Amino acid sequence: MTVLEQAQAAKRASFRLAGASTELKNRALAAIADALDRNRGRILEENRKDQEQARKTGLKDSLFKRLVLTDQKIDQIVESVRDVARLEDPVGKTLLARELDKGLVLRKTTVPIGVIGVIFESRPDVLVQISSLCVKSGNVVILKGGSEALHSNRILFELIRGAAEATDPVFKDTLHLVETREQIGELLELDRWIDLMIPRGSNELVRRIQENTKIPVLGHADGICHLYVDREADLDMAVEVAYDAKCQYPAVCNAIETLLVHSGVAEEYLPRLADRLEGVELRGDERTHGIIGAKTATEEDWSTEYNDLILSIRVVDSLEEAVDHINTYGSHHTDGILTRNETAARRFLSDVDSSSVMWNCSTRFADGFRYGLGAEVGISTGKIHARGPVGLEGLTSTKYILGGSGQIVADYVGGSKRFTHRDLK
Repeated sequence: MTVLEQAQAAKRASFRLAGASTELKNRALAAIADALDRNRGRILEENRKDQEQARKTGLKDSLFKRLVLTDQKIDQIVESVRDVARLEDPVGKTLLARELDKGLVLRKTTVPIGVIGVIFESRPDVLVQISSLCVKSGNVVILKGGSEALHSNRILFELIRGAAEATDPVFKDTLHLVETREQIGELLELDRWIDLMIPRGSNELVRRIQENTKIPVLGHADGICHLYVDREADLDMAVEVAYDAKCQYPAVCNAIETLLVHSGVAEEYLPRLADRLEGVELRGDERTHGIIGAKTATEEDWSTEYNDLILSIRVVDSLEEAVDHINTYGSHHTDGILTRNETAARRFLSDVDSSSVMWNCSTRFADGFRYGLGAEVGISTGKIHARGPVGLEGLTSTKYILGGSGQIVADYVGGSKRFTHRDLK
C-alpha cells in the first residue's frame, strides 16, 4: 500500500474502532503482551542487527543507548502493555450532563481522536508504548520509526499487529508502519486523513514536523530542564537529587541541563556537588568559577539541551532571579526547586511556566509511566489540548450528544419556552 492508501484505510478503520468495547480492547492488549513475551528471542535477535549497523555508522552514543533492548527492557515493555490494559478506559466518559429543558438533555463525552501519526527516533520501545495506548484509547496509528531501529521496529510491529488482528476483525488496518524518510513528507501532507501528529526525537525532527504540516502537532522541541537549590534547601538531599536529575539517565528530555544555586549556600553546596558529579563536565558562570573548577559557561549554554554528562551552573541571589532565568531560557518542560520553605516552593510552582514542576524531588519523575499513566505518547510543552506527559486522556477528544423529544429552536426564540440549564448528576 502507498502511504495515502494506508492513511485512507486507517481513517475507515478509525470509525469502526471508535466503538470497540473496553473488554475487547483489553483482550487485544493481553494478546499483544503475551506475543511480545513469547517472542523475546526474536526481538533481541533483530535488535542486535540494529546495534551492529549502528556501530558501523557511528550512531551518537545517546541515541545508541536508546536503541538497545535487553531481556530486562523487554520485561518492562511487556509490563507497560499490561499496565495500560489495567487503566480505566478513557473513552465514553461523561464530562457534562445538562438538562436544557424538560426532555432535552445534553451530554459531553470523551471519544477517540481518530488517526494519529507518530514519527520517532532510536527507541523501539516507543513503538510499543504508542501502539498500546492507541489500542486502549480506540485510535488508529501510523508509525514511522528511525532507520537505525529498522529491524527492531519491524519485528515489534509484526507481533503487535498480528496479536491485535487475531483478537477481532475490528482491529484490521488499525496499526500501520512506514519506513522510509521520503514517506515522512507524504504523511505530513495528509491532513485530510490524519488527525494528530506526534514527533518523538531530536529538536530538529520536532521542529521540522511542526514547520511542514497542517496537521496539529503534539510534542516538545527541547528538554532544557532546571533544578534550583534554594537558600533553605537540605543540602544533603540537594546533592543526591541533583545527581539523579543529571546522571541517572542523561540522554533523556527530563534530565536537568542547568543547575541554579542560591548565593547563600553556593560556597558550601557547590564543592560537595562537584565531588558527587565526578565525570560530569561542569560549565559555570563567574561566581561558580570562584568556588569550584568549571569551564566557562557561554550565553549559548543556558539554552542548550546536552543530553550528555554536561551541566551548566549559575549562582543567583533570589528565588525571583531563578524563576526569571528558567522562564527566559527554559523549554517549559520540567523544572524543580529544592527547599524546606513551603512559601518559596509554592511561589516557584506557581510562577515557573512549565508543563511539570517539582518540589524536593528529581525532574526524572516527569514521565508517563512514573505518573501512573501506564505509558506516554510523548511530553507536550504546548498549552492547547494536552500538556506534560500525555497518556490515555491526551488521546481523546470530546463530542456533544443532545437528546430530545421533538423540541424546536423557534419555541425558545419566540419566548413560549425557556431553557432550564440544570446540571444533572
